Amino acid sequence: MLYVAPVFRHRSQPSRPLVSAPAETAVLSLLLAEGPLSRVELARRTGLSSTAVTKAARPLIDDGYLYELPPERTAPGAGRPVNPLAVAPDREYFVGLKISVDQVFGAVCDLRAGIRATAGRPLDVCTPEAVAGLVAELVDELLDADPAFRDRTRHLGVAVNGDVDRDSGRLRHSGLLGWRDVPLAELLAASTGLAVTVENDVRALTVAEHWFGEGIGTGYFALVTIGAGIGSALVVNGHLLRGAYGVAGEVGHICVDPAGPRCRCGARGCVEAIASTDVILATVRDAAANPRLTFDEVVEMAREGRPEAREAFARAGQAIGVGIAALVNLVGPERVVVSGEGVDAYDLFSRHIQEAYAAHAFGAASRCPLSLRPLPWEEWARGGAAVAIQALFPQPAATPTIGAG
Repeated sequence: MLYVAPVFRHRSQPSRPLVSAPAETAVLSLLLAEGPLSRVELARRTGLSSTAVTKAARPLIDDGYLYELPPERTAPGAGRPVNPLAVAPDREYFVGLKISVDQVFGAVCDLRAGIRATAGRPLDVCTPEAVAGLVAELVDELLDADPAFRDRTRHLGVAVNGDVDRDSGRLRHSGLLGWRDVPLAELLAASTGLAVTVENDVRALTVAEHWFGEGIGTGYFALVTIGAGIGSALVVNGHLLRGAYGVAGEVGHICVDPAGPRCRCGARGCVEAIASTDVILATVRDAAANPRLTFDEVVEMAREGRPEAREAFARAGQAIGVGIAALVNLVGPERVVVSGEGVDAYDLFSRHIQEAYAAHAFGAASRCPLSLRPLPWEEWARGGAAVAIQALFPQPAATPTIGAG
């Protein structure tokens, strides 16, 4: 289904994929992640012939997406110098957005997902219509940050909590936002005039990490986020795994204690029911008999050695570690990144996560490294931009283009 925005706020280029042939896709995607590379190296890494690499690269060079670096010799005494190919990051820009319940945060990124400008707006009324109007203002602000942005931006990627049907651009359900069956891509295309791709926020962040971060070069990769919920996403054989019902890799709803607390999903003992920041806060409030505590105050209590706070973080870390071990045992990723706003308290989680993971990871799976780090808001917006960059490539399943065309 093709939605065409009735109102055009920005002059847009055609929203068709940049590449159509598999060879072009292979060459450009590898250069985006790992370039510059010589044609010989591209041929070796992609399995294409040198002639096929040259043929695939030519239209991308002609359109300004790739360029040749000055010649260099590969080794002393080597033959003819090679001209490595590199991506021109300024050739096209992408707007990425993170929509949360009380703010919309945005970033303009270049072709390699480098952040060039950021801006945010508080969200007083969390309705789809209010968000669409606020997004239009925010996108205008972002594109006005540099004279080059407006004419070179045609894609908007949106990272949002909930169950997203990426093919149609509909947000089927978000408990956090209180939205159900919202044609979000259609609404935002109409308000901005850009081609819009909508993706679940954790999956969008996983795309950014896999293409441009710690997951570069991996065929199997996982990302876990700690916050008001416990989110996760998997890359299997180089592709984001959705599963038959769109919920593959939900580590937050792995049961780690059948007699544990009730989860918001209705089950008992889920990782999320023990380890989310909301649960930690509620647990410590009850233990301290102080319903006014904030999460930051709970963190300080734990760092000061207060047992009720330290025990809550220890139990949460253990649950997360067991959940990650189950994920690693089943899928066998090469790397796992643990991030999210809750990792700001990583010093309270880290040891317990690592110990529980080591105790439950099976055999060689335990060699998979865990990387823990905090996640600033602009990284969520960068995830939206990374999903927009993906729109340059034909997707495995038919994905309608939504927006100006």
